[in-house]
Amino acid sequence: MTTVDLGMPGTRVAYGSGNLYEETPFPEHAREELKNAQMRANIGHATHTIRGKRARVVGELPDWQDLRDAGSAIKQEVAAHLPELLEQFETNVRARGGVVHWARDAAEANRIVTELVQAKGAQEIIKVKSMATQEIGLNEHLEAQGITAHETDLAELIVQLGDDKPSHILVPAIHKNRDEIREIFSRRMPGTGKELTNEPAVLAEAARTYLREKFLETTVAVSGANFGIAETGTLTVVESEGNGRMCLTLPKTLITVMGIEKLLPRFADLEVFTQLLPRSSTGERMNPYTSMWTGVAEGDGPEEFHLVLLDNGRSAVLGDPVGRSALHCIRCSACLNVCPVYEHAGGHAYGSTYPGPIGAILSPQLTGVAAEQNNSLPYASSLCGRCYEVCPVKIDIPSILVHLRDEDVRTKHGQRDAAATQQRATVIEAREAEAQAAGTPPEPSEHPATAPKKRVPSEMDLLMKAAGTVMSSGTRMGLAERALPLGRGALKPFGGAKWLPGTVGGWTQERDIPVPPNQSFRNWWRKHGEDSEQRVAQDLGGAQLAPSAGGEVAASSLAAAIHEHAAWGAEAQAVAKLRAERSSAEGATTKDSPTTSTGEHHGGQQA
Repeated sequence: MTTVDLGMPGTRVAYGSGNLYEETPFPEHAREELKNAQMRANIGHATHTIRGKRARVVGELPDWQDLRDAGSAIKQEVAAHLPELLEQFETNVRARGGVVHWARDAAEANRIVTELVQAKGAQEIIKVKSMATQEIGLNEHLEAQGITAHETDLAELIVQLGDDKPSHILVPAIHKNRDEIREIFSRRMPGTGKELTNEPAVLAEAARTYLREKFLETTVAVSGANFGIAETGTLTVVESEGNGRMCLTLPKTLITVMGIEKLLPRFADLEVFTQLLPRSSTGERMNPYTSMWTGVAEGDGPEEFHLVLLDNGRSAVLGDPVGRSALHCIRCSACLNVCPVYEHAGGHAYGSTYPGPIGAILSPQLTGVAAEQNNSLPYASSLCGRCYEVCPVKIDIPSILVHLRDEDVRTKHGQRDAAATQQRATVIEAREAEAQAAGTPPEPSEHPATAPKKRVPSEMDLLMKAAGTVMSSGTRMGLAERALPLGRGALKPFGGAKWLPGTVGGWTQERDIPVPPNQSFRNWWRKHGEDSEQRVAQDLGGAQLAPSAGGEVAASSLAAAIHEHAAWGAEAQAVAKLRAERSSAEGATTKDSPTTSTGEHHGGQQA
């Protein structure tokens, strides 16, 4: 019996393009952003406020973990049946008067939207806040074609008028304070001037007055979508200001750009996500505005509806068994609000439309981590696990980060040559298409087939090889430990190592290397290891800790390992509590009983 290949012959995976790339490697960009004290203060204040509100409203729900499980299960169902659900969704949208377009990448999506706007003879459009249109660079593309896109979300408007870039998924202008916003409005917004104050109500009123004219005059609107319901062909947008409702109902033509992963199988599934999303994003029990529409209806809302289903690398992500759960993201930004790296580096350091922990795993997968365009992003994390703890759909971000780091290392060592060549080709072609559409010369780039392959070992390679050689043998490790006294003698006069050269210098940039101990732990254990049982019994004071259920089991993921370590931490706390109770009891006994100088009690026979 012969083997039959049922795959797609000759079809190359389409990786993402658009605003998904690091212009500067994360470490360099973050180092510059850390110098902006005002930005760090703004982001720190905002994220602490949002996560405090989230904690309060999440604490009101006794079944919050059950909701998280349900949300995760629904998203896993979508990933498992995405082709069928997309076909069902397309059928239902068309049955209700909508027109469906399929976009392979950013260039194709931009072309489709531009042609639709030009067909209506429009020179201006209004937009609902949309991560998908930011991802593909729609505003920049339309501008190159002589079409002006007006952002109607207040934070997006601030960023647009300030010629800036968003730095947060939910609050794009989180890095700006009231004084900076007042300056932008007075300088760029028609009808305002120096009399504008920094009071939030005054700034909001200025934006409302400016946008109301755009709402009433513009005939074409572009939106994103939080959810698409395969069962009915319904789309949903949730927001807090009402600008989305205006964009979705007033214009004659509505164009929605939606990532193919935003699907939900059934209308009833919205019940889960309308509880998860607002609590995780804004710390609210429900969104002030939840808009839903299904196709077109005569005399109600837009006369024409177009839906652009965007891939742009999502199929490539879906093909990775470890990383595909990144597509479960509902763009709540909860992971950003608890991430210590994001809080200090800010969103701009990530380069991509998607900042924070979710951006560190989503952007490299959309573009292909082997393409070396985003290969520093998986390292933009301390792996503390907070992102997993707050994610409403339980995306195991820490495990995916480790997986992508492994892919990056394998690429650099020549183990992913085919994937790297394919991904580099996609990136080059996408950028050439974008440059052609914008009417600018393409950036010079080396053809991927002739790109030099890195085979020369780096300093880190040599160091890891040496460490592996030493640590793989007890004999060699013991010989290396004999050098501890020499290292101690050399470093003790200086209080440790303050500077090291080369790659290891990255360690001493942030911390000092202490003076080595007199002896290694292994040598100490040879002398004192037999006392371990006695020490454990003394610490427990005769008490027995309950054994863990099921015995010792290897953690299935990094997130699970974090929980397992937390359990060990609880046992350590129990030990500390028993020790403290025993010490208190012994102290009370000593205080109440007279003793001799040798500590022996009077008045009783000693055993």
